[in-house]
Amino acid sequence: MLPTPQLALTLTERIGQGVRRRALAWWRIVYLGAVVLVLMLSPSSWGRSARWRLARQVYLGTAPILLGFTVLAALISLVITRIVVVTALSYGLSRYALEMVIRVLVLELIPLTAALFVAMRATIPNGTQLALMRQSGRLAALAAHGGDPVRLEVLPRVVAGMYASITLAALSCVVALVTAYLGVYGFNTSELSGYTRMFGQVFTPQITLVFVLKTLFFSLAVALIPMAAGLYETRQARTALQPDSELGGLARMFAVLLLIEIASLVGNYY
Repeated sequence: MLPTPQLALTLTERIGQGVRRRALAWWRIVYLGAVVLVLMLSPSSWGRSARWRLARQVYLGTAPILLGFTVLAALISLVITRIVVVTALSYGLSRYALEMVIRVLVLELIPLTAALFVAMRATIPNGTQLALMRQSGRLAALAAHGGDPVRLEVLPRVVAGMYASITLAALSCVVALVTAYLGVYGFNTSELSGYTRMFGQVFTPQITLVFVLKTLFFSLAVALIPMAAGLYETRQARTALQPDSELGGLARMFAVLLLIEIASLVGNYY
């Protein structure tokens, strides 16, 4: 049975609407990122009240999750170190064990884990807060009184999310390096010079640049995309829970993180 022209037209319209909706969502992310970047570079955005709001958001986004993620990073590092070392010993590759641990943990797992942890515990809830503020009319009332919602509410949350992601990634890398050394050599400082030399051989200038850029882009993605999902309303998301907005923002965030990880793997190993 052939489809009727009306049914075919309806299907075509739905596909077109879906494409336009997704293109609009990506455009809003790019536009919000450009606006936030301009505001970050503008001295007028950092008055006394703005600094207080930023300090509050940085504290709320970093302090409550700092200890928990540090313990989690230490446990993950200890388990992975043990698995890699035992496996390398069984194949006679013990001389490469620590290098493998550093490449797997520090270069790949730690930055991604820190970004996802910050997203789940800080930036996605902040995006939900923005959505509720928009639904309640608070953002509209702020704009009606001459305030800029992006400058006053979005910018501190984005900067705080980036700060939390970078801080957790840096701290957990140090924890992973210390845990890996202790897991292999114990409390013995005689191998410290060789361990430091091997670390320098892994972190060449190219690898270091890719690592820094990956961590920065991870932090930007997890800080910006949930804010865009909460700030803008879609036709399918008009309830207080915002299911389409949040799920769509979450899918876009994971897609961006995956693309960044693929690009970093290409930069590191090809």
